[in-house]
This record gives sequence, C-alpha cells and structure tokens, in this order.
Amino acid sequence: MDIAFPEDELRPVSCEPLTRDSKNPGHVELNDVLGNYSLTLIDSLSTLAILASAPPDQPNTGDFALRVFQDGVKSLIAQYGDGTKGPAGKGLRARGFDVDSKVQVFETVIRGVGGLVSAHLFAAGELPINGYTPQSAKKISKTTKKGHIPAIKWPNRVHYDGQLLRLALDLAQRLLPAFYTATGMPYPRVNLRHGIPFYLNSPLHDGTEDGEFEEQASAEITETCSAGAGSLVLEFTVLSRLTGDMRFEQLAKRAFWAVWERRSNIGLIGAGVDAENGQWIGPYAGIGAGTDSFFEYALKSSILLSGHETPNTTITYDDQDPSWIDPNTIYTPLSDEENSSEAFLAAWHESHAAIRRHLYSSTHHPHYVNVHLTTGSPQTYWIDSLGAYYPGLLTMAGEVEEAIETNLLYTALWTRYAALPERWSVRDGQVEGGLGWWPGRPEFIESNYHLYRATGDPWYLHVGEMVLEDIKSRCWTDCGWSGLQDVLTGEKSDRMESFFLGETAKYLYLLFDPDHPLNKLDAAYVFTTEGHPLLIPKQRKTTPAKRRAFNEAHQHASDSLFRDTCPAPPADVPFTGSATAARRDIFHASSLIGLHMIPNSHATEVTILEKPTQVSTSQNAVNHTYYPWTLPPTYIPDDGFCDKLPIKTTFSIEFPKNALLQHAPGSPTFAFGSHGLIRVNEGILVKTLSGLQLGMVYESPSPFRAINGPLVDSWRVWNIANIPLGRDEQVLIGREVIGDMTDPSFSRVRDSTMLDIVVQTEDKVQVNSTEVEEDIPIDEDDTGEVVNLVLDDTIRSAASGLASEYRTMLSSLINQVTSVLRDPVATLLPEVGVAPARKYTTIPAITPTGIGAAPVLDVAEAPNPYQTSIDSLSWSQIYFAKESCAAKLPDAAVRKHQIIVMKRGGCTFSDKLANIPSFTPSSQGLKLVIIVSGEGEGDDDGHQGFAAAGSGGRRLIRPLMDKAQVTPSGLLRHHQISMVMVGGGEGTMKMLKSAKSIGLRRRYHIQSQGLVVGNIVVV
Repeated sequence: MDIAFPEDELRPVSCEPLTRDSKNPGHVELNDVLGNYSLTLIDSLSTLAILASAPPDQPNTGDFALRVFQDGVKSLIAQYGDGTKGPAGKGLRARGFDVDSKVQVFETVIRGVGGLVSAHLFAAGELPINGYTPQSAKKISKTTKKGHIPAIKWPNRVHYDGQLLRLALDLAQRLLPAFYTATGMPYPRVNLRHGIPFYLNSPLHDGTEDGEFEEQASAEITETCSAGAGSLVLEFTVLSRLTGDMRFEQLAKRAFWAVWERRSNIGLIGAGVDAENGQWIGPYAGIGAGTDSFFEYALKSSILLSGHETPNTTITYDDQDPSWIDPNTIYTPLSDEENSSEAFLAAWHESHAAIRRHLYSSTHHPHYVNVHLTTGSPQTYWIDSLGAYYPGLLTMAGEVEEAIETNLLYTALWTRYAALPERWSVRDGQVEGGLGWWPGRPEFIESNYHLYRATGDPWYLHVGEMVLEDIKSRCWTDCGWSGLQDVLTGEKSDRMESFFLGETAKYLYLLFDPDHPLNKLDAAYVFTTEGHPLLIPKQRKTTPAKRRAFNEAHQHASDSLFRDTCPAPPADVPFTGSATAARRDIFHASSLIGLHMIPNSHATEVTILEKPTQVSTSQNAVNHTYYPWTLPPTYIPDDGFCDKLPIKTTFSIEFPKNALLQHAPGSPTFAFGSHGLIRVNEGILVKTLSGLQLGMVYESPSPFRAINGPLVDSWRVWNIANIPLGRDEQVLIGREVIGDMTDPSFSRVRDSTMLDIVVQTEDKVQVNSTEVEEDIPIDEDDTGEVVNLVLDDTIRSAASGLASEYRTMLSSLINQVTSVLRDPVATLLPEVGVAPARKYTTIPAITPTGIGAAPVLDVAEAPNPYQTSIDSLSWSQIYFAKESCAAKLPDAAVRKHQIIVMKRGGCTFSDKLANIPSFTPSSQGLKLVIIVSGEGEGDDDGHQGFAAAGSGGRRLIRPLMDKAQVTPSGLLRHHQISMVMVGGGEGTMKMLKSAKSIGLRRRYHIQSQGLVVGNIVVV
C-alpha cells in the first residue's frame, strides 16, 4: 500500500477541547459547526440510545449505555435548562441556546436540532430501546402542553417530560430569521442570540446595529449550497409534528422546492446557490459536496411522510416570541402536492434519472463524474469521499445493482489508503490536489450498512471489519478518535468531529448487530444525513381515495422506468459465501484504483510501516488481489470468471486546415479556435471544418435511433476541439460547411422521410413542442412501415424558456431586494462564441407513404437558419382551408397560392387532396400542402393525430396515402400534389398565419464507418 506511518515525525495530538476561534470570526470551517454549546454530546445521544439495546454481554454494555444516555440528558438540562420560560428554563450555561455564536444553519439543524429530536424519540419510547418501555409516554391527553409529554421517571432522578424536544424547539426558533429571504432558501448563517443583522438585504437589518455587525455585514456572503438549503425537511418536519408549530416543516419544504425549481433544463442541481437571488454559484453538478444530502432528503422525505396526512398548516404556535415574524404569513402557502410524500418521491426519481444520464460513467468501472450544470459535459474527473453515501441511498431506493457496483469503487479506494481521501483523481490515479484528509466521515460505512441490510452478503461484514481495524490502527489516541490529516502519511488531525460518534461508530455498530430492534422496526423511520433516526409517531393512514387520486393525477408514462419495489438479493454462487465476491466485474474497481500495482502490507509480517520506506519484497508480499483485505480467500470462486474491462472504443477525426473547405456563406473562414464554434441552445454550432478535431466514442446500445430503422449501434461526438460534450449535447454543422463530403469516416446522407418547414415571421411566435419517441407508427388511416422522427430542438428551446420564466417568478415571493433568476444557459455555458439573432422558426415535417404519396418538389432549399438574416424564403402566398372535407376548394386556392394549410381530421388524407382543384403548375400556383396535426384531432375513423409516448410527450405519425391522387371529379391527377404533415396544433396554425414567407430544408445525417453519428445534426 502507498501509506506510511512515520509517527515520530508527525505533529502530536494535543488532547485539548476543540472550541470556536473567537479571534477570527471568518474561520468558518471551525465556527460554522461549533456553536459554543455541547455539540458532541448532543450529536452522540442517539448513538448512546442505540448502544443501550446491545445484546447481553459481560460488561453489560446495554445497561451502561442507557445510564450514560440518561446522564447525558441530565447534564444538558443542567447546562441549558428544561426549555420552559420559568426558573427551570435557566441552566448553568444559558437559557436554552441563548449564546452569542454565529453558526451555519444547515450544520446546526442536522447536528443540534436533529440530535435533540432523535434523542427525544428514544427517551419518549417512540424509537425502540430493549428493556425500556415508558408506558406513560403513550398517554398524552388534549390538555398536555405542546412540547411536553407525561413525565417518565429515570433512575438518575430526572423526570423526563420532553426537555430535549423543548430545547430542540428553542434552538430551531433561533434559526428562523435566516429564512426571511426572497427565494425561500435560508441565509447560510445566523447568530443564535442576535439573528441576522449582518445581512444587509434582510428585512431584519435596520442599519442601527453596533459596529461589529456592520463590519460583518460588509463582508458577509449569501452563498449557500443545495444540500444546506434543501436538507432540512426531516428534522424540521418531525419537530413541527411533535410540537404543533408548523413553521418549521413549511419553511424546510419551501426551501427544498426553491432549490428544486432551479434545476437546469437537463434536471441537474448545482452545488452553490445565492440565497437572496437564487442564482447558481459556479457551473458544477455532482453527487458529492454541495449537493449530496439534497438527493438524500428527496427520497427520505418521501419515506418519512408516507402514510401521514398533511396537518393544518395554518395553525399558529401560541408560545412564540412576539418580536419574530412568522415566515408562513409572508410566503404563498405550499400546495397539497408540495406537502405530499409522492412529490418528494417524484423529485428523487427525476434526480436519479438525470444523475444516471449525465454523471454516471461506466468506463473501466462505474463511477460518477462532475459535469456542467446545463450541458452535462464532464468538468472534473475526481470522486470525493462525501459521494460514498450514494450507494446506500440507491439501496434504499431499490437500485441495488447500481449500488453494489459503485460501492466496489469506494471499497477498493479504502483498501488502498486505509481510509477515503477527500478527493481522488480517476484520471491521474492519485489523491487530487493534496486533498488527502479523512476526518472520520461515515458515508462509506453507511452505504455498506444499507447494502448488508438489503443483501445479507457477508462481503459487507468484512468491509466493516476492514474499516474498524484500520480506524483502530490509525485513529485511536489517548483522548479519543482523531481524523487523519493525510491518509498517505498517517498524520492525525488534532480534532474529533462530532459525526464520528454520531454516525460512523453508529453505522459500524448497527452493521454488526443485525438483531438490533432498530434493524427490525416496522415503521417509516429514516436516518438523517447526520445519522439520527427519526419518525413521525402515531401514523395516520392516508385515505385510499385521496392517495389513488393523487397517483392518477401525477402518473406519467415513464413511471415504468422507476423502481417501486426492492429486488430480491443476488443469489450466492455455489461453494462460495458471497455473491459480491463472485461478480464477474469484481476486479474492475481494483484495476481502476490501481490496487494491482500497490504492494500489500497486510500480506507481510509487518502490518504498519514505521518508516516511509518500501515494503519488504518477501515471498509473503503480494499485490492486492482481494479486497477488502479482511476478505477470506475462500470467498473467491476457484473457477470464477472476470469480464473484460468495459473500455469504450474511441477514435478521432481531424480535418485539415484547408482554405478550400466549404463554409457558411457570408462568414469568414476562421482558423480553428474560439471563433470557429458558436454556443447555441441546441448545442455547439460549427462554422468551419478547417482544422477541427472530433473525438468519437462507440455507443452500444445506442441512445440514438438510426434514420428509418431500428435501434443500432452508433458513434457519438464526446469531444470537439478539446471541449468535452454532455451526454445529450448536439454538434450542429451547416450542410454548406459539409458540402457533398463522402469520406468513409465522415459522410453526409440525405433523409428521405423527414424535412423541415422554415417559417419567417414578423414576431417571435411560441410553438407547441412535439416530443418524439423511438419509433413512429404509420397514421391510423391504414397500416404500414415504421420510421423515425428526428425532432428539431428549436421548438424545445422555446418551451424551456417558459420554464425558466416560471422559475424566475417563483424566486420573487417577497417584494424585497432581489434580482431575477439569471438564465443559466447564458451565464454558465463555456464561452465558445455568441449566437446571432434569428427571425425564423423551423418545424419538423414528415412526408407521406403509399401509392398516393408524391415526392416533395425539388425546390431551392431555404438558407441556413443559423445565418444572421434571411431576406425571403421560397413561398409567400398561403391559403388556409377552413373546411377541407365537405366541399371543393375555390380555384383561386391553387392558382394564386403556393401553400395550402389544412387541419388534420374529419376525413382521410386522400379525401382532403381530392377536394383540391386540378391545376397547371406555375410559378405562382400550388407547390405544397401542409397538414397540421394536433392533440385531440381525429380522422373519420376516430383515431388521434398524436399517440401517447414516453415522458408525457407526443409522437408524430407518418401519413399513409393508400389511394392514388384524384381530382374533385374523380379523375387521376396529371400533376401530383406534394404533401407533408407537421405537429403543434393551434400553436403551429398561429405561427403559419403570421408567416412572411415559407421554405423547405432537407434533412441529412452523418455516418462514419457505416454507423450513424447520433449527435451530429446537419442544419
């Protein structure tokens, strides 16, 4: 292993209590957590309560832990009072948490409020402790004061009647001023005594505070993170349900939805966000630092709220400070949906789908990268230790296979370093940027705990054994458990984080005690992101009718993709003890981490390196073949198989720097560089091929469908000019740029089915989006072949603009100091150029098939719509047929108009064309008939013009002309009529009526080595 322990050269641990840095208020990495109150004790109470259910042993661990738990509660009451306003509410340290400390809202909620509420649930008997059955706690009457329960007598002379709950209420109330923002997201920090006088734009800042706060205000930042703003629902909801003060639940939910409403168009959540104006801070999206617990609380809030009605949210809390404004009277009340369990579950499903689509990489071994928030393009290639929670979350969601494979990576990483470094570079195979500390984080062992509970595989017990042995060897001191400042050198940090006892030790203990009552509790309980178990007591089932109505109203067609049941555990391979150890990809994670190149110190006689020297190369020293290092070799099948590493096939295309390469008319031929590419909503527009380099990756199965065919393998451009592309980003290249190129690696192929109607309009017109699925059946007038429809994203971008506009309105709930939500596409995209203004709209059109289908006229194509302007298109005279089934159209319709527009429905396509007068072709005469289809419009046989497709979209159907074209008199037409069909219904009709001129553009796609390049769009 590449770790060493030169103990004599390292800084010793002082064993002094960790306190706030009073001399430096800006020391936020220390002061944000330490509120100058008994944080470690509060954070550890639920762990003590869990240890109190230990099975019988000689030291009487369970009885001892219960006494320590009750004595810890007694000490808290002595220091901070019992949470009442009388004399008993004043403790030796303070009355409640009335201390002059500026703390982080998020950390105070998850450690302080969550620790107190969870400990209260154990003390009140709502969460199980073996042998502890306080029956009186079940006899709460209507006359019992809020925040109180009937007293439970403890051996240490404490009469527990809800003191922890009232202290949690006191602490949470001191955080409320932070929620007075225009967005609903809390400010990141608050002073437990003074509130938020250091935020200049807060309604509570009157500019009259003393110089200390004014000085703070000038430098105080309003940036929070998605996890910090959106991960308060569990603690605040349980607090509200236990006390009847609904402010907390409503504020926490509102903050969650405020973050969620700002997700990007591809469904990703950014890491940093400004609490005042809702702007994303930075372009990164990942599963780790900054976003982690947001996803966790989406799923866990659904679990916690399941089976419970939403209480009356308008009830005011009687016992509150009159100087405080109730935020629930300022904001618009949350809807029933936003309060529901199902809404949080839907948010989780959408989040996971976006993560799986854009962050999940299966190359070498599955892992998650950090990508651009709005494009999905990879930005960094490191993983952080905080992300090790995600396999556990996947397990809770029933995504066990993905959880197992991704957890293997963290297992190999721990095996290599005997800890998890804060960041590790997948690309470089080493600790990223010197961030090699491990402060005792619980996320990795938390995931192993959940995986063991789901699978029963002893692999995870051996992982737990490895973690426990490494912690004992590296982190034990005379005064507690330290973190590691450097996992390579073994240098200890002079600090024990409260979460080590509150989470890491807790999950390790529960992993090895499968019979613990918490592991057998049949209730909708969850662990918070700080490891505190919570539930809402005394469940009331939601009425089936209400639940059923909600589900039906919010069902969408892709629900079948979402898992709603937990799968069966993987079956053991015969003659082995572990299905995980027998996986065919078991060594892939080891290979990615580089374990096979690292000497295995655990196979030698020396278990710890005393000097930073080479490990002995004796016969016992072998490379890491098995991981975790505690795994018995007997768990590995003797005749097992290992799959080939999943390394994708890639190649590059580089175009010569040749001035003769065609380029867009009216624009100069740039030598490739920043001026050769333009960022547009649909992707990256290529202005010239001169000197351009494209990186291709082989996709199998392909996410794209070949033109006029079934799913096939394809290429995808993953890199253009060293700019990485997101999973769904497109490369747009003008056909004038490509010309008639027929190189085997890059050929232009014409689409015989689809084309685009280009419309020049006076004003910008919104058009209904027509989302397309994988295959498009022939129109139900008859049956026939199935073809693919490739939808132009211009219409989609218009729809996404409305969503952005809606989110902007939501960010201004309070008419205070605020700025509109910035357009993430405009501010976060890599700057590769500026898109020119456009005054056109393109509509995807599909040609008919059958004996009555005439080819589209060979007319000059409309200019490239990505040029700066379009003077005029081919046709400007348009006739709109009000009724195209009942009678013959007037002769002027074909003699004086080049386009006839008809609505779909009422009769067959052949009947519609039969009502068009016969004519002799002329420059001013009829050239094209456009049939406009829309939702709810059917033909004479009652079939719909659109059919339901996945994701709630609609798919366009190819018209079938099964009869030869005839004139109104029934004679065969000498001059066949060209027809196409478009979607969009009334929106398209409105746009066509405002058209100045109309043209056509043929569609093309690119092939390379016989395969479609799925994300190149020829414009």
